Order: sequence, then structure tokens, then C-alpha cells
Amino acid sequence: MRIRIRHEITQRFEPGSRNMAVTVRLTPRSHEGQFILRWTLDLNSDCRLAAQEDAFGNLCHTFSVDGPTDHLSVVAEGEVETQDTTGVIHGTVERFPPSLFLRQTDLTEATPAVVAFAESVRLTEDDPLGQLHALMVALHEKVEEQDGPALSGPLSAAAALQAGKACSGGIAHLFTAAARHLGLPARHISGYLAPEDPEEGAEEDKSASVGMGAARHWAEAYTPKIGWISFDAGRNLCGTEHYVRLAVALDAMGVAPLRSTGLEVEEEVSALDSRAPQKLAQAQSQVQS
Repeated sequence: MRIRIRHEITQRFEPGSRNMAVTVRLTPRSHEGQFILRWTLDLNSDCRLAAQEDAFGNLCHTFSVDGPTDHLSVVAEGEVETQDTTGVIHGTVERFPPSLFLRQTDLTEATPAVVAFAESVRLTEDDPLGQLHALMVALHEKVEEQDGPALSGPLSAAAALQAGKACSGGIAHLFTAAARHLGLPARHISGYLAPEDPEEGAEEDKSASVGMGAARHWAEAYTPKIGWISFDAGRNLCGTEHYVRLAVALDAMGVAPLRSTGLEVEEEVSALDSRAPQKLAQAQSQVQS
């Protein structure tokens, strides 16, 4: 599948702001089942991008805006060729052993409620792979997915469980928190999801943004016999060729697409099959603040 992606982020600042340092994680990497055909980053400011890798191997770009200005716009755009690997992830940059991803964070804290939820899954399956699939199904039934800030400010694991509804980022936090409690390494993934059919997908999926293609969060978990496997509990499935993997970390904070000192952020995202018939290639925008 060939997926065409456009992701625009606008960061607002206090009028007349100067010397703002900015880091963006908006460049995916190639790996088995995902090949970057072309990718560009454009800014509305005249500055020099410095490419680097963060601790997890994500491609980042840092720059400073001299100002004065009241906003910054970053546009990431490109095409990615994907293949279905049944959710199994190979060929990625791995800076740390899987055991590092047993570490909980403030957003994935295993509260008593989260522990009880995870233990209820442990009772149903004995092997790690079976427990992960059971966890995905149980979470899908327990927490309803709703539209929300997929790439900025998702709920913590405990808050998502208590509310019974969350955006894809909050659901990913709950999955990783529960998996880590069960002794299964799990990590947070940001990326994009292109629909099989933008017209039918919006009707079948509970989230209209998922049906039309959008930015998304999900999780990956590790089993000794297979390795890393992607799990999207919000949609109750493992990753397919419709997913484009962007960044990895312990939680949503680590995969934030833009980090700076600003007032608010607006995002517009589209992810569509570039080889689909023209009548289906209608991009939908997500605006988040």
C-alpha cells in the first residue's frame, strides 16, 4: 500500500516572542514492511534544521526561531510504501533491550485499578502472546474510543480506565501499563492510519477521524519467541499495512511531534492511500488545541 501523508502543526506564541527552541519528531524511519519513498519538512520561518536522533532512535530535528513572531508552522509531507506483516515489527532501530520497556511512567502508573484490570487478564491466558491478545480484547470492551488529542495530552492509563472512554493515546497508555504489570515489555507508538475505504470506514468505526485517516497512537509489546508486535486496542487489531509508524517511547510525552514553549498547538493531518480512486482521496483535517 502507498500512503500519502500531510501533517501540519502550528504553534502559537506570545506576540513578539524571540529565541524559541523547538524540537520536532515528524520523520518516520524505514523498517521491514515500511519504506519511506519521499519525506520533506517545511517551516514558515527562515532557520536551519539540525537532524539528530533521540535516545530511542527516533529521527528528530531541532532549530531555533529568532523572532519576533507570534506563531510557527511546520509541515511534514511524504509517501510511504507499506506491507502487511501481521503486526510483527522487525528491522527497527533498537537502542535498548526490551526490559527497559517494563519501566512505568507517570502516564502509565499501575494504580490498584489498573493492576486489578491486568490481573483479570492474567487469569484467562498462560502464555505471553495469549495474554497480550486477551488484554487487547478486554481493553477494547472496557474503554470506548472517542475523538481526542491523539498527539498531545492524552489521558493517563488510570484516567482512561476510570472514564471508560479515551482517545487512542489514552488507550495505548492503559495497554502499556497493564502489559508492563504482567511482566511484558510494552512501548508507546505514534504514527498515522490510512483507511481501507474513507466512506465505509467512517460508518463502521466509532471514531470518524479513524475512518477518514488521521494521526494515531497505539502500542507495541514484546514476546521472546516473536519479538515486537503492534496492538491497537482502540480498534481491536494488530497493525496492518494501513499503519505508518512514526516514533517510539515509554509514553505519549516521548513521542510528542513538537516540543517548545508556546501557548497552544493546532494540527491538521491527512493519511490516504495515494493509489485509491480519486473519489475516495478526500483528506480530512484534525484540528487540535
